Amino acid sequence: MFDIDRSDPMVIGQRLADARKARGVTQEGAAAHLGCSRPTLIAVEKGTRPAKPEEIVKLAALYGRSVHEIVRPGAPDVALAPHLRAAIEPSRGDAENLERAIAGLERWATDYRELERLAGAKAFENYPPQVELPSRVRLQEYAEDVALRERAWLRAGDQPILNLRRLLENDVGLRVFCEPMPSQVAGLYASAAAIGYCVLLNRKHRPERQRFTLAHEYGHFLCDRHKPGVDYLTTEKRRPVNERFADAFAISFLVPRTSLRRYFLDTVARTGDFRVEDLCRLSSLYAVSVQAATLRLEELCLVRRGTSDWLREKGFRPAAAQDELGVAPPTLESQEPYPERYKYLAVEAFRQGKISEGQLARFLRCDRVSAREIVEECVTRWETDREGREAFLRAPVAGSLLTGPARDADVAGGQEGLNAAARVTPI
Repeated sequence: MFDIDRSDPMVIGQRLADARKARGVTQEGAAAHLGCSRPTLIAVEKGTRPAKPEEIVKLAALYGRSVHEIVRPGAPDVALAPHLRAAIEPSRGDAENLERAIAGLERWATDYRELERLAGAKAFENYPPQVELPSRVRLQEYAEDVALRERAWLRAGDQPILNLRRLLENDVGLRVFCEPMPSQVAGLYASAAAIGYCVLLNRKHRPERQRFTLAHEYGHFLCDRHKPGVDYLTTEKRRPVNERFADAFAISFLVPRTSLRRYFLDTVARTGDFRVEDLCRLSSLYAVSVQAATLRLEELCLVRRGTSDWLREKGFRPAAAQDELGVAPPTLESQEPYPERYKYLAVEAFRQGKISEGQLARFLRCDRVSAREIVEECVTRWETDREGREAFLRAPVAGSLLTGPARDADVAGGQEGLNAAARVTPI
């Protein structure tokens, strides 16, 4: 049927247990489906009693998983779910769908690590140091300072960051996924030594809401990256300090006070006023919600406190106003369920013959036709890339860009050539 001789019974047992919990099946229900006692099922999940091939087939079907997911070779799954489940607030409701989202994030993280293993790629991490939340400094001011530092570290200046997800994935090494979740949940965040820091955004939310959530989760990453959590849209009045910092950091990071103040003063100097339509254009410029932009202006004392409440009482509808003005926030953020690097690793593993077309489709969570289209798209992009992706893959990447080019330049143009090579800023 399939070869499980090389698979660790404990790994298979862990995967079966995680799949059962994600499906919401009790041990009694799984044992009854299998036609065995509950102690036998517990022994299978602990790995003390190896699962038989026919038992794996039955349980995989019950849990809605493929047999390959259960028996595939490789290291144990990335364990994110147990800690995230502890962060669920039962009073919020819809715990079953949230459990599925948590299990889904764990599966994405596990597959990401497996693709890195297949491709022989090291996990990319360029993490900034953690920050310690202050006890005597105003939290808002501290968040402003941290946001300014992070923008400088990322070379983002004080201008709008239109593709935040790509920036944090490619320059920092965050693993950002996007899947539907219960509407009251904004995002999940967790880390594990084997895979790094993972974030799951709610695909149901508007792009500007997702951007704010991602910036919020980056705030958590900076202050408590080893503590997993579930972020809800509505929270209690007395919020923990880390949540208040993450919110303050997010708006400061997305809408820097320097460029915002400059935009506001330029608008007032040009028109003599700052109107609601200017507010709509401002929110579009920074790709944040109108409410977030209004609260930021209030915070910096550029408009009166309570302006956001006043607009809401007047029945102001931001989305309708932005559509009428033609200034809807740009949708530059990727809505793909996985990071771009994840996709390229999967395609490269397929092209090297390390995974089959069916396995590629499973990694990409799509059918085979769609998987072939993704491969074609990636190959076309590589072949038409100005830098030459194919050439890059074959290039001697261990070679020095300082000694090699400089030596050639010295031979060709003497000391001036060497000086010119030295002036080149490494990528």
